[in-house]
Amino acid sequence: MLRLRRAAPAGALLLRPVLEGGPPHPSGFAGRPGEILDIGPRERWVGADGAATPAQWERVGAECVAAAGEAGRVALDARGLPDAVAVALGVGAALRAWRFTALQGKPPPGPRRIALLLDDPERARPLWARAEAGLAGTFLARELSAEPANRLTPRVFARRLKALEAEGLSVQVIKPARLRRMGAGALLAVGGAAAEGPRLVVLRWKGGFAAPPVVFVGKGVCFDTGGVSVKPAAGMEAMRQDMAGAAACAGAMLALARRRSPCPAVAVLAIAENALGAASYRPGDVLTTLSGRSVEVVDTDAEGRLILADALHHAIQRFRPQAVIDVATLTGSVITALGHHRAGLFGNDAALGALIAAAGEAVGERVWPLPIGERHREDLRSDIADLRQCAPAGSGAWGGRLLPDACHAAAFLREFVGGLPWAHLDIAGVDSAESPELPAAKGQPTGFGARLLDALIERHFEDPHRI
Repeated sequence: MLRLRRAAPAGALLLRPVLEGGPPHPSGFAGRPGEILDIGPRERWVGADGAATPAQWERVGAECVAAAGEAGRVALDARGLPDAVAVALGVGAALRAWRFTALQGKPPPGPRRIALLLDDPERARPLWARAEAGLAGTFLARELSAEPANRLTPRVFARRLKALEAEGLSVQVIKPARLRRMGAGALLAVGGAAAEGPRLVVLRWKGGFAAPPVVFVGKGVCFDTGGVSVKPAAGMEAMRQDMAGAAACAGAMLALARRRSPCPAVAVLAIAENALGAASYRPGDVLTTLSGRSVEVVDTDAEGRLILADALHHAIQRFRPQAVIDVATLTGSVITALGHHRAGLFGNDAALGALIAAAGEAVGERVWPLPIGERHREDLRSDIADLRQCAPAGSGAWGGRLLPDACHAAAFLREFVGGLPWAHLDIAGVDSAESPELPAAKGQPTGFGARLLDALIERHFEDPHRI
């Protein structure tokens, strides 16, 4: 999609980012953000004022591609810019230009070929190779998230992940029969009514030194009807993307493999379809999770925390990690709190949370810390089990209309991690591009989390002397 070049190819639309403070233009164009100016039929200027960090230059690159309109071939002029800035510009352009077109006979118009113009392409190539690894991970996450549920069933999802062995990852697929022997009662209950049973998929990257791995845990609900607590019809079609957390974790693992990260890492992905049928689990049921804890089901549409409970326990008991981060499209509550601008960050370790927030800022995948209070855990007390899965409807403020469900979900998950450094990312509001802050075409999946986790590993876990 994007190539490094010295000069624009014939027929390409030249996109030139312009900072404020340059020579005045008769049109009044001053390079301010959001400004676009046509300079003849094959050149367009885009305001880039204020861009300083790599994430901000990525945003400029995305805005350049958005300004290209229906042009199929574009050249992004980064000549005269430092190599790191030029690469960030190219990354943003590639992220914005991506489309899922596998099911369209005629793809929509827009940039499909991008030339990044540089003073010395060879000098910038090592930086671009590093960036390409992160892009590959993000694009894998987007492709998986975009697939409709009739094509990406639990079995197919696991098969797609198994193909990552060609990248140097080891992949284990744990099928329903073994899950039953293990006692993964929560994952089996959620996926029990679907035509294809659930899977637990483990991706491993050996790394270059001996150390406990960093573990990612992802929610992979291929489609979520809500189960017996069925969702409203309006908007349910978006539930094909309820596996974006698992997709992001898989994308991060691909990025680590592509750039040969020295850090050992593991991803544990809980994959299921929350369907309706004679075998559906019900509100009021009590499930025995893989950890042995019993959970009273209140709402079968709060299935993500259940499958993550089994995945977290398996990840911690099997791999004894130095840190674990789970990623999930978990609650509508987090969208109420943060909109479509940031993911919710919860955890039990302030240092790990700060590292995640810094990594997110570096790549433009921003998070915001939210609390797990004593009352949130108290709300999950059950009369018949070790804990409730969520608080009952009607138990919140304002006549039950305002439940802090994102906080309740995090409090629930914390019960399955013990004292291990742990963070939980609720990405329900940022898994698709509903805000111009995210460098993706509107309505397309973002792959949020793949580059964040990759950056986290690179910045803080690749030095064996720091462990």
